[in-house]
Parts: sequence; structure tokens; C-alpha cells
Amino acid sequence: MERVAFTPVVQLLKPITWFAPMWAFGCGVVSAGWPSLEQAPLALAGVLLAGPLVCGTSQAVNDWFDRHVDAINEPDRPIPSGRIPGRWGLYIAIAWTLVSLAVAWALGPWVLLAASVGLLLAWAYSAPPFRLKGNGWWGNAAVAVCYEGLPWFTGAAVMAAALPDWRVLALAGLYSLGAHGIMTLNDFKAVEGDRKMGVRSLPVQMGVGPAARFACAVMALPQVAVVVLLIDWGRPWHAAIVAALLAVQGLLMLRFLKRPRDLAPWYNATGTSLYVLGMLVCAFAVLPEVAS
Repeated sequence: MERVAFTPVVQLLKPITWFAPMWAFGCGVVSAGWPSLEQAPLALAGVLLAGPLVCGTSQAVNDWFDRHVDAINEPDRPIPSGRIPGRWGLYIAIAWTLVSLAVAWALGPWVLLAASVGLLLAWAYSAPPFRLKGNGWWGNAAVAVCYEGLPWFTGAAVMAAALPDWRVLALAGLYSLGAHGIMTLNDFKAVEGDRKMGVRSLPVQMGVGPAARFACAVMALPQVAVVVLLIDWGRPWHAAIVAALLAVQGLLMLRFLKRPRDLAPWYNATGTSLYVLGMLVCAFAVLPEVAS
């Protein structure tokens, strides 16, 4: 049997993509209360579950089912380059799925439920017959939930060892909705290629300009709802911070909308950073010690 080197496997799992779910998991941990010393191993296991395991699984699954496309567009990727030979890419995806489920099971039933949903979406996103990535509405929704809502839920569930507070669920849901717009930012760089390959991303379906305006609206409106909720929950200072972060995002969006195809990576590095900072502010707002 052919051997697989360590480095190509790490490249297959794409560590750079782990940050978003690990950050969201951290927000979930904060929103449920600071972990005690006894809970620290649980929190660490949860971070590993959200990033290297579940997110890593999604990357392995995606690379396996995109290997023919990558052979044209990214021939240096581990599978098309032959550094991960034969069907090893599929075997790694399956093995990482099973390891993820085992870790989730050890962390409790609510964590297992969230991880199972995330893994199902990861496979459905890339694998036939669903292959959700072929449509910007469904594919972006699946990634947004897996990168923001489910990790936030998981972090809170790990710490609480129970179903999280409804306010945590509301915030995780709203930030997942907004992340749909963030996922659309990644589609502007490949409009021609997606059109040729039959991938119906939102820029392909709607046109570049309308898709950019729609993405901005989807990112902004849930944050408006968050500000309203924070005020209603008696957290005016947290609401003010989120509103200020949103106002700066609005200014950045105005520039992005002038040249969305060129400036999407720039907005990802600037506006999206402000977006996720707002998530952390909200996590502090619903801390059990201060929440009413």
C-alpha cells in the first residue's frame, strides 16, 4: 500500500480555514461563562473539534470531490499532484469524520448533535448527489452555519453541558445568517470559471453588482437585529460597540461596492474582522454573570 507523507495531509486539511470555527467556538465558550480549571480540557477538546477535526474534515471532503477540477485550476494541491495518491484522500475524509464523531460523543449529546449536523453539511456541500456548493444559496448557507452558528452553539453546549440559553442561540443564528454574505465574498474571484463549470454562485446568478449589494445587506441586517436585541436585553454599551463596528463596516462596504471583484479579498480582511469582533462583544453581553 502506498504511504502518505505528513505534510500533504496537513495541506489537505487546510489549517488556514480553521480560524473561523475556532473563533466562533471561543465565542460560545465565553457566552456560557468562563471555563473553570476543571473545564479547560473540555474547552481545548472543543476547539480541536471545531477546527482541525470538523473543519479539517470538510476540507478533505471538498478536495476529494473537487480533485478533477483542482487538476485544472490548482494542480499543486495534494490530491491532483499525486502527493496523496490513490483513494487516500477519501480514506482520510472518512477517518477524520469518524474521529470527529468520537470526540463529539465524548463531549456530550448536544455537542454530538451539533457536530453530526456540521459533518452532514460538510459532506452534502461537496459530495453528490446534493453537492450544495453548486448553488450559492444552499452552499453558502451550509458553510455559514458550519463556520459560525454550529461552533458557537458547540462552545456554549460544552461549557453548560446542556442546551445553551436562548439568547446564545439567537445570536449564533443571526451571525450565521450574516455569514452567508461573507461566504459570497469568496465567489467574486471565480465568476468566469464558475459560469463555465456550471457552478451557480450568487455573482453568476445575480450579476456581480447586485450580488455585491445583496451580500452587504445580508451581512449588515442581522447585526442591526443584534443591536436591537442587546438594547432590549439591557446591554446598551455592548449594543453601542456592535453598532460602531457595523458603522465602520458600512463605510468599508461603500468602497467595496465600487469594485467588488477586486476588493472582495480586501473587505474579507477588514470588514469581516470587524464582524467577528462583534461576535465576541455579544458573547460577553450574555455572560451568565451579567445576563439578566
